[in-house]
Amino acid sequence: MVMSRILTFLSASRFFGLTSEYRALLFSQIHEIVFYGKGGYDFHTVYNMPIWLRNFTFKKIQEHYEKEQEAYDNAKGGKGTTVMDSSGNIKAPEFAQQAAQNKRKGKKVVY
Repeated sequence: MVMSRILTFLSASRFFGLTSEYRALLFSQIHEIVFYGKGGYDFHTVYNMPIWLRNFTFKKIQEHYEKEQEAYDNAKGGKGTTVMDSSGNIKAPEFAQQAAQNKRKGKKVVY
């Protein structure tokens, strides 16, 4: 005698797969590690990494680029030199100014 059972599952699907939202996050994370890792990682290596290691790698790359952005912002913050003066005219570099002065005085320019 064969008994039939009705199986009930808590999830909507009958297999243990990833949800579409998790898959999108997973593939975004893999893409960012491969892309911003500057050639240090390939897709299959990152895909097969343990989750904890993939998250660690992602966070370290993220921290690196945040520090790089902070350093860029600090350097850009007006402390550096610019080739434009306040009126918007481009200033010639010092060596070009000295060369022009020497040329007017008749001195030979030696570099």
